[in-house]
Amino acid sequence: MISDPVAVLVVLAAVVYLAVRLEEKYHLFRSLGSALVAILIALVLSNVGIIPGESPAYVFLVGPGVSVGIALILFSVDVRTVFSAGPTMLGAFAIGAVGTVTGAVTGAFLWSGMVGPETWKLSGQFTGTYTGGGVNFAAVGQAVGTSGDLFTAGIAADVIITAFWMAACLTAPLLLGGRKDASMTAEPSQANQDDAPDDNPDSLHLALFASARPLKLADVAGLVTLGIGTTWAAGWFGQFWTAIPSVLWLTTIALLLAQIPAVKRLAGSAMLGNYLVLLFLASNGASSVIAKIFEVGPGVFYFAATTVAIHGVVIFGVGRLVGIDAGTLAVASQANVGGPASAIALASARGYADRLLPGVAVGLLGYAAGNYLGLAVARIMQGVLGG
Repeated sequence: MISDPVAVLVVLAAVVYLAVRLEEKYHLFRSLGSALVAILIALVLSNVGIIPGESPAYVFLVGPGVSVGIALILFSVDVRTVFSAGPTMLGAFAIGAVGTVTGAVTGAFLWSGMVGPETWKLSGQFTGTYTGGGVNFAAVGQAVGTSGDLFTAGIAADVIITAFWMAACLTAPLLLGGRKDASMTAEPSQANQDDAPDDNPDSLHLALFASARPLKLADVAGLVTLGIGTTWAAGWFGQFWTAIPSVLWLTTIALLLAQIPAVKRLAGSAMLGNYLVLLFLASNGASSVIAKIFEVGPGVFYFAATTVAIHGVVIFGVGRLVGIDAGTLAVASQANVGGPASAIALASARGYADRLLPGVAVGLLGYAAGNYLGLAVARIMQGVLGG
């Protein structure tokens, strides 16, 4: 097994390169998209024992790596392109939250016999984490006093399910149709990129896959400085104002910088950010080791899987019935299950340029709503199940 973190990072880079090349050359992989292909390849490599399920390389990509990628993408966002998608995204997010609560309550009844007397605690934690991301899992768990072993098992199950759900959400727009998916379009010509107006959502869509202007060393140097600096500043502010999540600081700082003409003139920010997001998604696939299911206990895994499965049925079933397009539902679902970073990752991977900021907005809402919903469900299920 390749265990050296640098070597693991080399493998992930090769996985992303292979996924991108396959998408360019073959219609099947173009339909799936390089993000989903990278996840699947990395998942296979980790499950056959070529790369590990846990590595410092993954920790880096889930932390600073994807944060810098998100900042680089946001440097290319024009806030004028996102207002029309806001109310629809909010509605999709609300449907997803209802689905999560329904799934957590159902899962508690189904698997309480296997999980044990602390089932009610996990019901609250899974409600929180699948409403606004993993931050809520820890917050609700601390509030209800989940035991160490069950807490660890829940985190392991959550990591596996969240990675698989990212793959499912990348696939859903292809299966459900609706809005044309960016990954299925041929790479546009340089002329078309240059002609695209800056306030057109499609201009960001194109910028995720190719730089509209020649990429110079000065551009890369400036973007690396700004990307790392924004990530550091977001963490610094987050330490002093803990009530405001670091991702909100990251988003705010990046968007403010994006309005500066000198930053706008830097070529390739969205493309470089998209590459880091692809590395992050590949690390998600590598973290999904099937053998962990048996280590954490089938009951806990089944509980998490039931919660997310019912969430998926509700958000995509009800969402499509009320006329919300599959792309918006997929981004909203990722905001529920994985938080703002996952929502941005999916939106950029699929080229949903006008869904980036709405995805961040509802993901941040999930941070707050997830804790309230999680604690409410936990106390209700404590009264019902006992414990």
